[in-house]
Amino acid sequence: MEILWAVLVLLGLGLLLGLGLAIAAKLLYVKEDERIDEVAKKLPNYNCGSCGYAGCRALAEAVIKGKEDNIRKCKPGKEDLNFKPIIEYLNEHPNEDGTKVKIRP
Repeated sequence: MEILWAVLVLLGLGLLLGLGLAIAAKLLYVKEDERIDEVAKKLPNYNCGSCGYAGCRALAEAVIKGKEDNIRKCKPGKEDLNFKPIIEYLNEHPNEDGTKVKIRP
Protein backbone atom coordinates (compact mmCIF):
# COMPACT_ATOMS: atom_id res chain seq x y z
CA MET A 1 0.00 0.00 0.00
CA GLU A 2 2.85 2.42 0.76
CA ILE A 3 4.37 1.82 -2.67
CA LEU A 4 1.04 2.69 -4.32
CA TRP A 5 0.92 6.05 -2.48
CA ALA A 6 4.50 6.81 -3.48
CA VAL A 7 3.73 6.08 -7.13
CA LEU A 8 0.57 8.22 -7.04
CA VAL A 9 2.41 11.13 -5.43
CA LEU A 10 5.18 10.97 -8.02
CA LEU A 11 2.65 10.76 -10.88
CA GLY A 12 0.76 13.76 -9.52
CA LEU A 13 3.95 15.74 -9.05
CA GLY A 14 5.12 14.88 -12.57
CA LEU A 15 1.77 15.93 -14.01
CA LEU A 16 1.80 19.20 -12.09
CA LEU A 17 5.37 20.07 -13.09
CA GLY A 18 4.75 19.07 -16.72
CA LEU A 19 1.69 21.32 -16.84
CA GLY A 20 3.74 24.17 -15.34
CA LEU A 21 6.43 23.72 -18.02
CA ALA A 22 3.83 23.71 -20.79
CA ILE A 23 2.29 26.95 -19.51
CA ALA A 24 5.71 28.57 -19.12
CA ALA A 25 6.63 27.57 -22.68
CA LYS A 26 3.52 29.33 -24.00
CA LEU A 27 3.95 32.46 -21.88
CA LEU A 28 7.70 32.89 -22.39
CA TYR A 29 7.83 32.12 -26.13
CA VAL A 30 10.07 34.50 -28.10
CA LYS A 31 9.48 34.84 -31.83
CA GLU A 32 12.72 35.16 -33.79
CA ASP A 33 12.94 36.80 -37.19
CA GLU A 34 13.48 34.07 -39.81
CA ARG A 35 15.33 36.53 -42.04
CA ILE A 36 18.34 36.34 -39.70
CA ASP A 37 18.96 32.71 -40.64
CA GLU A 38 18.49 33.42 -44.35
CA VAL A 39 20.99 36.30 -44.32
CA ALA A 40 23.44 34.23 -42.24
CA LYS A 41 23.24 31.43 -44.84
CA LYS A 42 24.18 33.88 -47.58
CA LEU A 43 27.28 35.09 -45.71
CA PRO A 44 30.57 33.15 -46.10
CA ASN A 45 30.14 31.53 -42.65
CA TYR A 46 33.81 31.73 -41.73
CA ASN A 47 32.85 33.19 -38.33
CA CYS A 48 36.18 35.03 -38.36
CA GLY A 49 34.98 38.12 -36.47
CA SER A 50 36.74 40.53 -38.85
CA CYS A 51 33.49 42.48 -39.15
CA GLY A 52 33.53 43.28 -35.45
CA TYR A 53 30.79 40.80 -34.52
CA ALA A 54 31.10 37.38 -32.90
CA GLY A 55 30.31 35.59 -36.13
CA CYS A 56 28.24 35.62 -39.30
CA ARG A 57 24.95 35.08 -37.48
CA ALA A 58 25.67 38.00 -35.15
CA LEU A 59 26.37 40.25 -38.16
CA ALA A 60 23.15 39.07 -39.83
CA GLU A 61 21.19 39.80 -36.65
CA ALA A 62 22.67 43.30 -36.40
CA VAL A 63 21.77 44.02 -40.04
CA ILE A 64 18.19 42.80 -39.65
CA LYS A 65 17.65 44.72 -36.41
CA GLY A 66 19.06 47.92 -37.94
CA LYS A 67 22.11 48.14 -35.68
CA GLU A 68 24.47 47.75 -38.66
CA ASP A 69 23.96 49.20 -42.13
CA ASN A 70 27.28 48.21 -43.70
CA ILE A 71 27.18 44.54 -44.65
CA ARG A 72 30.47 45.02 -46.47
CA LYS A 73 32.26 44.91 -43.12
CA CYS A 74 32.41 41.20 -43.85
CA LYS A 75 35.97 40.98 -45.20
CA PRO A 76 35.81 37.44 -46.69
CA GLY A 77 32.55 38.29 -48.48
CA LYS A 78 32.56 38.83 -52.23
CA GLU A 79 30.33 41.43 -53.89
CA ASP A 80 28.66 39.14 -56.43
CA LEU A 81 28.61 35.98 -54.34
CA ASN A 82 27.47 37.30 -50.99
CA PHE A 83 26.31 40.88 -50.86
CA LYS A 84 24.07 41.17 -53.93
CA PRO A 85 21.88 38.20 -52.95
CA ILE A 86 21.58 39.53 -49.41
CA ILE A 87 20.58 43.00 -50.57
CA GLU A 88 18.06 41.53 -53.04
CA TYR A 89 16.63 39.24 -50.36
CA LEU A 90 16.20 42.09 -47.89
CA ASN A 91 14.54 44.27 -50.54
CA GLU A 92 12.06 41.47 -51.24
CA HIS A 93 11.42 40.78 -47.53
CA PRO A 94 10.79 44.07 -45.68
CA ASN A 95 10.23 44.49 -41.94
CA GLU A 96 6.85 43.65 -40.41
CA ASP A 97 5.81 47.31 -40.60
CA GLY A 98 6.64 47.44 -44.33
CA THR A 99 9.88 49.43 -44.07
CA LYS A 100 12.95 48.12 -45.80
CA VAL A 101 16.16 47.19 -44.03
CA LYS A 102 18.66 49.96 -44.71
CA ILE A 103 21.99 48.81 -46.10
CA ARG A 104 24.61 51.06 -47.60
CA PRO A 105 24.99 50.41 -51.33
